[in-house]
Amino acid sequence: MAALCHRGKGNNKEYLLVTSRDTGRWIIPKGWPVRGLKSNETALREAWEEAGVRNSEAAADPIGSYSYNKRRGNGFEVPVTTLVYSVAVNDLSEDFPEAHERTRKWVSADTAAELVNEAELKSIFRAQ
Repeated sequence: MAALCHRGKGNNKEYLLVTSRDTGRWIIPKGWPVRGLKSNETALREAWEEAGVRNSEAAADPIGSYSYNKRRGNGFEVPVTTLVYSVAVNDLSEDFPEAHERTRKWVSADTAAELVNEAELKSIFRAQ
């Protein structure tokens, strides 16, 4: 499950990107399903752990999906398709679980589409 975190409206709307821990490339917060949580709740939890998003709400339904290769600890890559949920950000914490492992930044949808690697994720940003 992945979180497309955003703030602002209209021409002032921005999207939150974070760096991946392994390669430092720009991504959106994402993770594996969590038993006992709905998909959108999992996306919101990832937004907290990876980007410090708190006191925010994830849409009930996904706005899209994208595929990527997840590198496992043994070096093998596994193809993964993840659902993307819109998350309206109300508050950001400076102190969050992965704060010392990631960089985050707010960018326009066009800039986000240029920075992320995954073609389907680029399309999601371009549709915003």
